Amino acid sequence: MRAIVVIPTYNEAPNISPLVSEVLEQRDVAGVVIVDDNSPDGTGRIADDLRQPSLARVHVIHRPGKLGLGTAYLAGMAAALELAADRVVTMDADFSHRPEYLPRLLAASDAHELVIGSRYVPGGDVLNWGLHRRLLSRCANLMAHRALGLQARDCTAGYRCYHADLLRRLRLDRIRSSGYSFLIEMLFVCQGEGASVAEVPIVFDDRQFGASKISQVEIYRALQTVSRLMLKHAVRRPRAGGRVRVADGPVG
Repeated sequence: MRAIVVIPTYNEAPNISPLVSEVLEQRDVAGVVIVDDNSPDGTGRIADDLRQPSLARVHVIHRPGKLGLGTAYLAGMAAALELAADRVVTMDADFSHRPEYLPRLLAASDAHELVIGSRYVPGGDVLNWGLHRRLLSRCANLMAHRALGLQARDCTAGYRCYHADLLRRLRLDRIRSSGYSFLIEMLFVCQGEGASVAEVPIVFDDRQFGASKISQVEIYRALQTVSRLMLKHAVRRPRAGGRVRVADGPVG
């Protein structure tokens, strides 16, 4: 297996170097693609330094500014496919997604085209979130379940492993979401394609350094995305393979 990990960054200077080091230590990880949106704190320069011979498996995409999480994922996915990836993993840059879970996601991908690192299946958890953010996340997932028929428990999770063949057959150029709602739309598209989906429980740690990128504008855009996808959900025919299963037990 040749896995490429895509990491979008914006102002992640304290995190990016140690994160990349830990990611590259995991089994079957062939490389990392960092997509930096011209971070004012110098994250892009640090990422470039990681491309020295000691970490030649690091690839960096520099973008001119904040163009949205969704478009960063798409740019990283395209680069990973060009690097002949068998699996494309997406994860946050702030250690909220522990690199030690990568082998679990990759192992589950032997039987499933999309594997989600899930906070909301048995064994999953969230640490250091306040009540408001917990309620916001739960409500977003409930809305995605009810309005769009998404079967995964954690529809807004960004820790995912995609088969390269799945990404190649999707019409990624038709995905319109540019922010965090990309995660909902991507799952919607994968389920509509009949992809085999599994969830692996993870413990999500809130960031230790830097600031959260979620804003009121992103929440509004997510509502717009769900409203738009509801129309598609109402008319499309179900395809085989959309059922989601839990692929692993509790985590430590």
